[in-house]
Amino acid sequence: MTLEGEYEPSPSSWVRDQVEAYESSGGQKGNTLLDTGRPVIIVTTRGNKSGKLRKTPLMRVEHNGEYALVASMGGAPTHPVWYYNLVADPEAVTIQDGPEPFDARVREATGEERDEWWERAVAAYPSYADYQRATERQIPVFIATRR
Repeated sequence: MTLEGEYEPSPSSWVRDQVEAYESSGGQKGNTLLDTGRPVIIVTTRGNKSGKLRKTPLMRVEHNGEYALVASMGGAPTHPVWYYNLVADPEAVTIQDGPEPFDARVREATGEERDEWWERAVAAYPSYADYQRATERQIPVFIATRR
């Protein structure tokens, strides 16, 4: 059972358009990040202030059925808004990787586990290494596990 509630589309037109293309095609369209050719998933969270559903395309970093959700925000000095949604409610997460979304729970990776997932993330999307160099904060990595 996926998250239920009112969906609030992103204020960013490219995010809105990508989510719409991905969901309406069962993951057949809008399934790569812009012109990179790198695969994405759609992550749905519940807004920690609004309570509305938020959908974000994130790089697909999968290993043994689990997914890394990398809160890079392109190397910005602050965490993306969805980071706070996951911290506030780690059980209110849906992931769509292909035609069918599934419920997940997340935990923030630390120590060696984070290091392993960070390596996987950089292998999937090398720009993550540049993003980490561009910011003083350690970019958080959540591990999403199917419920």
